[in-house]
This record gives sequence, C-alpha cells and structure tokens, in this order.
Amino acid sequence: MDATTFHAARRFVTTSFGRIAYVERGAGPAALFLHGVPLNGFHWRHALERLSDVRRCIALDLMGLGWSDVSATQDLSFTAQARMVAEVLDALGVDDVDLVANDSGGAVAQLFAVRDPARVRTLVLTNCDVHDNWPSAALAATMDACREGLLGPLLHRLVGDVDLARSPAGLGVCYADPATITPETLATYLRPLVADAHRMTNLHRYFLAFDCRQTVAIESALRALTVPTLVAWGTDDVFFDVRWAHWLGDAIPGVTKVVELPGRRLFFPEEEPALMESLLREHWAAGRTDARRELHANSGS
Repeated sequence: MDATTFHAARRFVTTSFGRIAYVERGAGPAALFLHGVPLNGFHWRHALERLSDVRRCIALDLMGLGWSDVSATQDLSFTAQARMVAEVLDALGVDDVDLVANDSGGAVAQLFAVRDPARVRTLVLTNCDVHDNWPSAALAATMDACREGLLGPLLHRLVGDVDLARSPAGLGVCYADPATITPETLATYLRPLVADAHRMTNLHRYFLAFDCRQTVAIESALRALTVPTLVAWGTDDVFFDVRWAHWLGDAIPGVTKVVELPGRRLFFPEEEPALMESLLREHWAAGRTDARRELHANSGS
C-alpha cells in the first residue's frame, strides 16, 4: 500500500477525545494495530495489505500523532490513549480484537489489555515501552528538545533531507536498513506533525507525557493477564533492550512464545512485512486453537 492509497483510505471517528484518524482494510474478526512515535498508522500499511484476507485490519493514529485531531488540553498520556482506543472500537462496532503494537503503542496496548482483557482475543507486543524501561536514555536529547520547544525545526529539516533522516541524527537508528526511509514514507510520517503550531505543540506534549508510572502501576494486572500473547523483539534496538522481551515473558502468564529477532531494530515490523505476516498468522491460528480447547474444556465434554 503506497501513501496515496493510504491517504485515500483515511477515515475519522469523532470521540470525546477528539477526531481520531484510522485506515482499515479487509473483513472478518478485527485486528487493531498501534504504532509508535513519531509515526502513525502508515507504519502498519504492509500488515493491512497482507492480512486483509483473514482480518478486518484497523490502524489508527494515536492522539498527538498523525492525522488525529485533538485539543491543546487533551490528556495525551498512555492511559488516556488506551481509553481512546476503547471508544474508537465502540464507535466502529468492534467488540474484541487481535491487538498488535510497537514502540509506545505497545504500552498503550498493555494498558488497554489489562483494562478490558475480554476485548483482546490475542496480543502481540514488539519492541516497546515496558514497566520502568521508559523514557529510554537514548531519547534524552529528544526530550530536552521538547521541553525547550525545539523539536519542530529538526523535523522540518528531516522532512526535506532524506539523507539526514536516514542518519543516526534522524530516524536511521530505528531501522536495520535506513534505506527503508523513503521520501514518501518520511513525508507521510512527519508532514502532519509540522503542519502547524498546534500539531507541533501536541507532539511536544506527547513526549512530555512520558511517565513510566503508568506501566509500573499495571504490573500486578499483567501478571494476571491470560490473553494469548506473542512477544517478538529485535535484538539490536538501542531503545528497548531484549531483556524486556523476557521480562514480559515472565510477567504475562498468557505469553505463548518470546521470539528474539537478531539484528532487527525498533521499527522492524515495517521493515520486514513478510516476517511480521508469518508471525501474526501463526499466532492468530494458535489463538483459535487455544480458544477451541478452552471451549471444549468448559463444556465438560
């Protein structure tokens, strides 16, 4: 799916949080995909295209990112984001989902899952914020720029300079192969963030809402979460060390597998769509098998 197709497919849900942008493709049981920062639902374009034969695939834009439109006073914490997700699903008539998440979207997914586990058929967590591992020390300069209101000029430079964007000073550190960052991809991610002062302010507020107490507070709930969960983790990520994949594996009783992916970095779900497709199809199929076994056991037959 290219950017033109993605933009044409964008729709909005009006919620008490604001107008939330989303793109969907396919039919059947719903799968919801949550992205990280500074990305938007375009991060999951390959998954939407590849998995639409088995799922109603939905990728939304978190508040403060992408094309979602919220006020300057809207709470952008991950806890608020999880409540927003629930309201969007209600508006779309979706009762439960296969939930797939990356980066800060992973923290939102954890918060959503423990808030209402009955709405989550399966969960997939890739490199993401976990417990007290965020904000990462690797984000220190970005956090300082947000506090000083200086992130905007850097993003404006990145939009017009793909070589800079591919460098460690840009987004290159998030990809095993920075050539994944094309001018089209870069524009789709960054242009909505620098479109006006209001959106730039909300981006700053998104970062400044980072507070790991939100995920630390749900540790006991995670330790009771029996939703079938796959943890797939790139081992070359400078933000989230692979030990956090195993922390999740130990903490969540529903974890069926922890998969280490050597050499992959933070945004590997975008870089390696075939790998992601394979992981998801296998996990979803196993989830259906587990559900049938539970139904059989509960029936007493």
